[in-house]
Amino acid sequence: MKTIRQFFGFTLLALLLNSCYSEVIVDDPPHHGDPVNTVTLGQLLSDYELWYVDIDRSVGNGYIPFMQKAFTMSFRNGTVYANNNLVGIGEQGNGYGISVGYYDTFDFILDISHDIDGFHSFEVTQLSGNEIELYYAPLNLSYILVGYQRGTFDYDKVFYDNIHYFLQEYVTWEKTFTSVYGELNEFDNENFVQFLPGGGEDNFRSSQDPSGTNIYELYWDYTGIYNVDDVPGDYYLKYLTLDYDYLGNEYFELSVNNDSTIELFHAASGTLYRFTGRGYIQYKTPGEGKLRESKATIAKQMKKISNF
Repeated sequence: MKTIRQFFGFTLLALLLNSCYSEVIVDDPPHHGDPVNTVTLGQLLSDYELWYVDIDRSVGNGYIPFMQKAFTMSFRNGTVYANNNLVGIGEQGNGYGISVGYYDTFDFILDISHDIDGFHSFEVTQLSGNEIELYYAPLNLSYILVGYQRGTFDYDKVFYDNIHYFLQEYVTWEKTFTSVYGELNEFDNENFVQFLPGGGEDNFRSSQDPSGTNIYELYWDYTGIYNVDDVPGDYYLKYLTLDYDYLGNEYFELSVNNDSTIELFHAASGTLYRFTGRGYIQYKTPGEGKLRESKATIAKQMKKISNF
């Protein structure tokens, strides 16, 4: 919004006599839907190839599924793209991800027609040069998006900051290697581990079925909750805790070999295991997939099994 204030007086009158015209323009603080410069919303959205969905700064009542699943969104010539998965991030769709719907702009209103979740209309406020707020009035809900170019966006940081979601992107992980070194332990008998969304109760399961068993016919012998923690001083290494119901905890060092292979080092026995992802889940299907949560929410859910 622009507020024009004209000040009359002898000084200003003298100034006006020496110049054809003068006015002082003062910007009011932006409100939902108000631009902070003259660029159109369509131009602003296309100025940045990727818009990172900063879930830690998003607030409101409830959620919009397609916004809550996306790590990044892109707005290209009327098509909305999203990186919903960490598997293949930076490579899938040349870094844009997959097509998830269509969009249109009217002044500072953004209308998105999502392929699965339907139509949503947002009021857009530009917060800074590369930050915008998408406000959804029916839920009093705001999402903060930060603009980047693909060439400078740190896909690795997004990946390693969200490893717990990466683990959920396969129906299960199958043990494909056990080191010859290390002491015998109970985990030697477990051949499949499944990581499920949510941090409350029973969000992992494990099976002792033989390797090669159909992943949709597994019998789950154990259940519990899992947690992933950072390792101080090593950005690419994580701690994985499996808290078995009634059976205590197992602790591992978790490292990622590639988009479908992880290694778990069992410190107590000195044994190294390798697991391969089976049944990739692309997060676009109705009812499928994780909903991203803020780090504060995750920490609250997971704190009862964090021992590092």
